[in-house]
Amino acid sequence: MKRIVFLILTGLISILMSACSSNSSKVSLIYPKEPPKDDLYDSSIINDEVKWGPMNVHDPSIFKDGDWYYIFSTDVKVGGTPRAGIQVRKSKDLIHWQWVRYALDGVPKEAEEWTGATNLWAPDVTKIGDTYYLYYVASTFGTNQSFIGLATSKSIEGPWQDQGAVFKSQQGDEWNALDPNIVYAADGTMWMDFGSFFGGIYIVQLDPKTGKLLNNATPKLIARRSGADAIEGPYIIYNKQQKKYYLFTSFDSLFSDYNVRVSRSDNIDGPYMDFNGNLMTDTNVDSGTKILGSYKFDGNDGWIAPGHNSVLVDGNNYYIIHHARGEKDTNWPYLHVRKILWSDNGWPMVLPERYAGETEQQIDKNDIIGKWEIIELDKNVNSEITSTKIELLRNGKINTNDSKDYWELSGKNTIKLYFYDPDHVQKGQYWIETAKIIPAWDWENWNPTLVFTGYDQAGTAIWGKMDKESK
Repeated sequence: MKRIVFLILTGLISILMSACSSNSSKVSLIYPKEPPKDDLYDSSIINDEVKWGPMNVHDPSIFKDGDWYYIFSTDVKVGGTPRAGIQVRKSKDLIHWQWVRYALDGVPKEAEEWTGATNLWAPDVTKIGDTYYLYYVASTFGTNQSFIGLATSKSIEGPWQDQGAVFKSQQGDEWNALDPNIVYAADGTMWMDFGSFFGGIYIVQLDPKTGKLLNNATPKLIARRSGADAIEGPYIIYNKQQKKYYLFTSFDSLFSDYNVRVSRSDNIDGPYMDFNGNLMTDTNVDSGTKILGSYKFDGNDGWIAPGHNSVLVDGNNYYIIHHARGEKDTNWPYLHVRKILWSDNGWPMVLPERYAGETEQQIDKNDIIGKWEIIELDKNVNSEITSTKIELLRNGKINTNDSKDYWELSGKNTIKLYFYDPDHVQKGQYWIETAKIIPAWDWENWNPTLVFTGYDQAGTAIWGKMDKESK
């Protein structure tokens, strides 16, 4: 009898220990800490750059130097005349930004004489040996009388010595000497992609000894739109894991419907193709995979015309750095930093919320049951897109228990949403949206939440954010 009781007790203890072990195997999600809160449209600090933080950032270019991240950006100033010289800010975490200085003392003489410019645009920075190279632009808005110049320094914070022209353009040229981006090919060669509006985006090889054009180097076209359709702000990165070059460009008007598109190539000088295989030089199609545009989550103020990005490759982490305009007053540009995740087929996916320190983690099915806000970044709609709502049910259905729409969670953090299409494009089949989920900071509702980013099978980028009232 005692032996039977002992065996029963042993079995119960084993069951309890197994249950405890099962419960403890579910790791709690780690959400980002509360970031500094934006004080938007603060006219009291217009004349005090030290207090600007992310305000008055336009066309931001990022460069990491040691433990610091530096942002160099266009000369702008809300509510006043900007000082010329290229604005410089720095951060140790990509979240808290502090003012450094103006890199240059006004518009360099040669650039001013060529263009008549009163301020400087769209800088980019690289380093060769122990010397930093700062590329800047002078131009007159609406023309291609433009000038890409170079300044050098032994310190990322200056002082900078002007080295004159790198490349110039004028009326009648097929290109526009704007928006330089310095990129290195996998073989170590140095290149500059550039261009805006007039003629499209070009790339040309540079001489690393001078930072200027290699002898006899001729610019090559890598992206163009039809007619007067705007394309500008090129930025190329090389992804070692994918062994591909990715070209980011901004389409349309920087004041209203800016949007960022991406394409990729096996070679630094192209050809570049989007998600659907469209060539970026084919002016008969609307090429480029849209990954960022004007948006608004339900019940909150949105962001208008995000664009003119740079991309930071920081070890295995990728970030897109761009400006955006507050919906309430689009005169005010602000710096946004967003983490990039990668799809299984090698396309960058931008997070719907700004960076606050988030990391990819193992996601449990129970974590994502509830209401979500969804945004589809339709490239045919570049005005502000407002979110819609869905609910992920515990039984794997979407919205209702008897719905034909359903969802699945697989791997570390991949979600698939299946939307039945009875009489539209696929007629009785499913639209499938594949995304990755990550804990993030909800900047609109000021609380931690879950978000996802991905694509449907047609190459439309999709965003999701868990509703604050879902849990």
